Amino acid sequence: MAVYKVKVATGDILEAGTSNSISITLVGSRGESRRTTFNFWFQPGTEKDLTVRCERDLGPIVLIRLHKWRLFLEDAWFCKDVRVTAPDGTLYRFPCYQWLEGVTTVQVREGSGKKLADNELEVLKEHRRQELKARQEAYQWKNFADGWPRCLNVDSVLELDSNIQFSCVRATTFTGVLIFQGASHLLAGFLLRPTSWKSLDEMRSIFSQTRGREIVPEYVARHWREDDFFGYQFLNGNNPIVIQQCVALPAKFPVTPEMVAGSLGGGTNLGKEMQEGRIFIVDYEVLEGIPAGTIHGRQQHVAAPLCLLHQGADGRLRPIAIQLSQTPGPTSPIFLPSDAEWDWLLAKTWVRNADFYSHQLLTHLLRTHLFGEVFAIATLRQLPSCHPLFKLLIPHFHFTLHINTLARSVLINPGGVIDKGSGVTYEGMLLIVQRGLEKVTYTSLCLPDDIRHRGMAHLPNYHYRDDGMSLWEAIESFVSGIVAFYYGEDKAVSGDAELQAWVMDIFTNGFLGRTSSGIPSSLQTVAELNKFLTMVVFTCSVQHAAVNNGQYDLGAFLPNAPSSMRHPPPAAKGKAFLQHFLDTIPEVDTTANILVALILLSSRLKDMRLLGQYPEERFTEVEPRRLIRTFQGRLEEIRDSIEERNHHAELRYNYMNPLETENSISI
Repeated sequence: MAVYKVKVATGDILEAGTSNSISITLVGSRGESRRTTFNFWFQPGTEKDLTVRCERDLGPIVLIRLHKWRLFLEDAWFCKDVRVTAPDGTLYRFPCYQWLEGVTTVQVREGSGKKLADNELEVLKEHRRQELKARQEAYQWKNFADGWPRCLNVDSVLELDSNIQFSCVRATTFTGVLIFQGASHLLAGFLLRPTSWKSLDEMRSIFSQTRGREIVPEYVARHWREDDFFGYQFLNGNNPIVIQQCVALPAKFPVTPEMVAGSLGGGTNLGKEMQEGRIFIVDYEVLEGIPAGTIHGRQQHVAAPLCLLHQGADGRLRPIAIQLSQTPGPTSPIFLPSDAEWDWLLAKTWVRNADFYSHQLLTHLLRTHLFGEVFAIATLRQLPSCHPLFKLLIPHFHFTLHINTLARSVLINPGGVIDKGSGVTYEGMLLIVQRGLEKVTYTSLCLPDDIRHRGMAHLPNYHYRDDGMSLWEAIESFVSGIVAFYYGEDKAVSGDAELQAWVMDIFTNGFLGRTSSGIPSSLQTVAELNKFLTMVVFTCSVQHAAVNNGQYDLGAFLPNAPSSMRHPPPAAKGKAFLQHFLDTIPEVDTTANILVALILLSSRLKDMRLLGQYPEERFTEVEPRRLIRTFQGRLEEIRDSIEERNHHAELRYNYMNPLETENSISI
């Protein structure tokens, strides 16, 4: 007789336990056990022991079946993992980490990462096929809008599988933050005032309602008019990926050397500064011709500006010329720092408004949330749980499908926050993202390539680049270790049919099969796989943190990031003054609506998982676990260097600190 000792752990999360009947079948390479039932009552965070007796040795245990049965009331169970000790003392681990609901049988593979080529036993090949078949039925693609990346085919969070829904804790906290902030602004009367702000100073009163989070907004309110701070935000603000070196002025932006001579200082000229790599440009061409909507029945306005910036002798970046349309001419003057104060300030505020759309819809929504969802769905559809890349990637999609489904029902839907609080129509929003996707390249998604391509390698004080490069290298080192352990050589990569199906699913449904994007549709070498995986993990963690975490800080003082403009862009100089400015930026209630959303999007929720934290131990072998520890050590070093820099800074750049960076896009 062969005796197996079984330990089953219930997850330590709210409502994980069950009073339903749970039994287990062990499957070995030489046969399987009878079904053996555990005692009732599984409590959260506890383990249960069971002895399974078999007439003969089953050989290596490769699979277990967990059976859940109920007589009357349904009581879902969250199984953490199962450990089986064989008669010869060998320990087999079965990471589960999933909900069992209803009357069901779930099959769980032994925890070693296995590619398709690693499976000899027919029972394991069949399990692999069945798991992917079930997943492909459960996670289907749909079109949200023409020319957008495809998304999960559900209409509400209630349709999501329990394993990808928010936890009870997160759902409660999320709703609580929303209700509290909505109520505080309602009580303060802001949500009931469809009128202009009375003064620039009055706008500060809105963020004084959020105690403890007003430090950076106060700094912004003091410095937003300054050219230095305007330039700084292109490097270390919410949208640090749109600026690039200008090697030749585009014909549509006819800035003359005389116009900017005063801004450049003596002893130099525009041609020389450009040649020496100190002139930079931001072009919001993507907004040209985008239809503007109405708020409170009043027509709003959208511009597609160009902005030229110069790196001064002190290393700082300052704007030197702004044109508020893509078509130069008498009604589209080029604004300069030497113009009247309100002309120049209004021109800069139009650039900040364009940056609001560019940041929210392209840098944030498209390039992190929507791509993150594509990566998640393709992973669930094409990689079985035992695949080493599934084990590597799945923590980086934690709650992403839930937050995106929620966004489609409250944030980017017709009548949602963006539609009601911003100056573009719903159709305009769809068009911006469609145009944005057409311009996305693989180069722009891989930070080292993107920095080179934009000519931004040597500019000082570019903390987004410096912190990002440190984190990219840490992720790349971690990912490369995992790939080396499981793949080893190029032919193992090119020969992995599941991996190739995964890449093709991303190429087809995320990037709509557009070859010109440079996004790979297959991966042939270890080096290609390392780069692609680094891009996926970086996008879902570091990049999202960089463009999400500062939204409240930099957007709470409204003139710094107006969500709409109520007067058209000025067609001539000398027409701007304070009251005109107050009547151009959003009114009080629109400001409050946008602010409630920004507070929520940059909140720290109780159950956030930081980059490098893997509470679910999906890898059971020694080497991947060692690689995780090394990765965590490297992240601590990066954290220390960021905090050391911040210690001496007037304005801290902390958005990419590993202590502020979530493992996944979950808010």
